[in-house]
Amino acid sequence: MRTTSLSIALLTGIVALGGTMARAQENTPSPSKLSGSSTDLAATYTTEQGQVTPSGAGSFWMQGGSLDTAITFHRGFGFAGNLTGLHASNIAPGLGLNEVDVMVGPRYTLRLGSKSKHESRIFGEALVGGARGMSSVFPKPTGLSTHASSFAYQVGGGWDISITKHISVRAVEADYVRSYLPNNGGDTQGRIRLGFGVVYH
Repeated sequence: MRTTSLSIALLTGIVALGGTMARAQENTPSPSKLSGSSTDLAATYTTEQGQVTPSGAGSFWMQGGSLDTAITFHRGFGFAGNLTGLHASNIAPGLGLNEVDVMVGPRYTLRLGSKSKHESRIFGEALVGGARGMSSVFPKPTGLSTHASSFAYQVGGGWDISITKHISVRAVEADYVRSYLPNNGGDTQGRIRLGFGVVYH
């Protein structure tokens, strides 16, 4: 419950920030800059909250990184893909966890400011794909396994701040991520993922 409330608060904050900046954009007399296409590639440090069980028992933080690519086709609408790898060394006594997530889906990007080092970009996205857990213990009907896979999705967004024409800092990315790896506790995981890094446009 605490994780879900935190995720709702983070996503609400991103939406509110985007709405404020959207109103500011309405007063900027250069809407043509939204009509072009672009391709972005981001590399981020990523941390993600997890629990051994859905009740919140055994809470831990995984550390890792993400590669993120996005193509904006027209007026901010586009398509994004994300590859994330995470590791936790001690989710329970003597037990670690490696996880790899691959997801794709639509993204909307709002550009603010001129096409220069002063430009900022706010984006929101909804991605679907799969999660792969490894080097841990996953229950199954016939015993235990060291690996498992499941459907996964993430919903969230982020804020990029340009420092040159082609390079931006990803000041923050916040996502709610849900997967369905077996855990003898409902076989669901809902967690917050945070990222910080650099973007090449």
